Amino acid sequence: MTKLPDAMVAETITVSVPFYDTDPMGVTWHGNYLKYFELARCALLDKIDFGYRRMTECGYAWPIVDVRVKYVKSSLFEQILSVWAGIVEYENRLKIEYRIYDQNTGELVTTGFTIQIAIDLGTKEMCFESPDALKQRIEIFKSQ
Repeated sequence: MTKLPDAMVAETITVSVPFYDTDPMGVTWHGNYLKYFELARCALLDKIDFGYRRMTECGYAWPIVDVRVKYVKSSLFEQILSVWAGIVEYENRLKIEYRIYDQNTGELVTTGFTIQIAIDLGTKEMCFESPDALKQRIEIFKSQ
């Protein structure tokens, strides 16, 4: 396994590639890696108590404005994947990096990142810096 990026907070989940995520040859369809990113992102945000419900309770939406995926190696039906997600930026935007590995061999399968920005739900305007609600949760977690 290659070195993971430096992250303020990180989480890893396990995914067994289901049949419905594969093509007729049993290879994971490329679009499903974004779903695996989402599953890891949700676990990561839950870890800092800032999941999607908490975001909206704090008055913000966090749409994804950029996503990148690099396909390194195919994964297959029933392959066990480790999906790592880590927050690498949060002051002005929320940037989360991802690494997907074969859990058994440690081989890198996919890398990528997402960028989310805060939208004030009251005004519907984009925030030019991340709200304190997010910053405080990350700072609390970093100090533990």
